[in-house]
Amino acid sequence: MRMTRASGKSGKYEDFEGLRERAVALRREGLSLRQIRDELKIFNNDILNQLVKGEPPPEWTKRPRAKDDLRERARELRLQGWTYDQIQAELGCSKSSISLWVRDLPKPERRRSPEEAAAIARKGWEEKLRIRDEERRQTKEKARQAIGDLSARELFLVGVGLYWAEGGKDKPYDRRENIAFVNSDPGMIEVFLAWLDLLGVERERVRYTVMIHETADVPGAEKYWAGLVGADRSAFNRTTLKKHNPKTVRKNTGDNYRGCLVIKVLKGADLYRRIEGSWCGIVEAAREADQSNRT
Repeated sequence: MRMTRASGKSGKYEDFEGLRERAVALRREGLSLRQIRDELKIFNNDILNQLVKGEPPPEWTKRPRAKDDLRERARELRLQGWTYDQIQAELGCSKSSISLWVRDLPKPERRRSPEEAAAIARKGWEEKLRIRDEERRQTKEKARQAIGDLSARELFLVGVGLYWAEGGKDKPYDRRENIAFVNSDPGMIEVFLAWLDLLGVERERVRYTVMIHETADVPGAEKYWAGLVGADRSAFNRTTLKKHNPKTVRKNTGDNYRGCLVIKVLKGADLYRRIEGSWCGIVEAAREADQSNRT
């Protein structure tokens, strides 16, 4: 006879011992807790567990532990002297799990000297740097190829922006309207000269000045810049030397340091006005484009 739940809020069941006998019998027949619950209509988990207390669950209800095999294998490898990294790579499990599984086992003896370990770490770091450098190179190469040919208008706009970023500019209190462009990047110099050619500025109106640290290879720098711009030495003014400060440590050293090249255009007032006006036009166009994109 099945028992019903007693009235009231106490949640107690009548004839507990009778229920327990039935629950134990069902358990021994191989029923799961869910099946016993449905059979006896006992929906209180605490009471249900008390009814079958001491009775082991049937084998078919036991879930296999998926990590048991991994755990045993990890312990075997640890006993063979494997490190956490090696076990992780072999089994594909986390180091935290490995640590729990093998922490009672003795640590393997160190098989590498500190020098050998440092060499391995250095080799791994060098490989990471190589991969990073290759990724950087590929990104730059894709960007370079994406540019393609420059139209006259594109070169003109590039030149205006280039000059306004790196060239000399008038001040309200000092109106000179001179063209003076200074840079140490050979590519910037080449683009600026191509821009001057686009505007029809004769090379006879162009003058150059090398600016370099006095402790650098001054003759070598002068020769380099002359070759880059394809100008005779007569187009070059006297080189400007930067005095050495013994309290500072120079970082701009080495074979690639050639100082800066100053490019000036004679009779350049009209050109300067055109540059300034063009730059204002670029700013206004960019502002209008930005407003369009926001609306």
